[in-house]
Amino acid sequence: MTATEMIARLLLAALLGSIVGLERERLLWVAGLRTHMLVCVGATLFMLVSAYGFDAAVSPPGKLVDVSRVAAQIVSGIGFLGAGTILLRHDVIRGLTTAASLWAVAAIGMAVGGGMYVVAIAATLIILAILVALKPLENVLHKKLRVTGTLAVEIDQSKTTMEVVEKTIGFGHAQIRQTQTVANPNNPNQELRLLVTVDSIDDLEQLASTVRALRGVVSCTIG
Repeated sequence: MTATEMIARLLLAALLGSIVGLERERLLWVAGLRTHMLVCVGATLFMLVSAYGFDAAVSPPGKLVDVSRVAAQIVSGIGFLGAGTILLRHDVIRGLTTAASLWAVAAIGMAVGGGMYVVAIAATLIILAILVALKPLENVLHKKLRVTGTLAVEIDQSKTTMEVVEKTIGFGHAQIRQTQTVANPNNPNQELRLLVTVDSIDDLEQLASTVRALRGVVSCTIG
């Protein structure tokens, strides 16, 4: 293989990596355009070195070099890079899709390095469709599968406020749909009814327990 052909493969890898990277960059993820391009180009370069760089140096006459070893190490190594994009904040895991896109881009680079141009281009288009076209559908399904319930909260206004309770509820994935203050002249405490949407009934029960543990909250029930 000539140097021109190798450079062409590297440029194609940069182009295909940029297509996926632009989508991640648009959403302001830490692994964006440049990261995806570098991963794709790097994987291609590893494949080229593995296939053509060791023949003269380490391959005895009549023996073949095992090019699959470098490819296997690419797959292993990309896992560490992908792990760096996954964040755990307040029991919410974010970045799995970006980690998966880096892993997929590495596979695209390997395909380009192996001369499988059509497969690499097709994979890029499929990955882009998954990232872009399926996002609205995922949002619709997520909304349909979520659970809406009511929290009846009683607070001691001398120790906490309604704003503190609302901030605690909205801290994670819970979404407050409606807040209603219940007037009760016989109760010195403030009574609230909050309509909230969460991912599951277990999350609703966990949310009630979290609110119940707040300072100044007299009671919190689901109803």
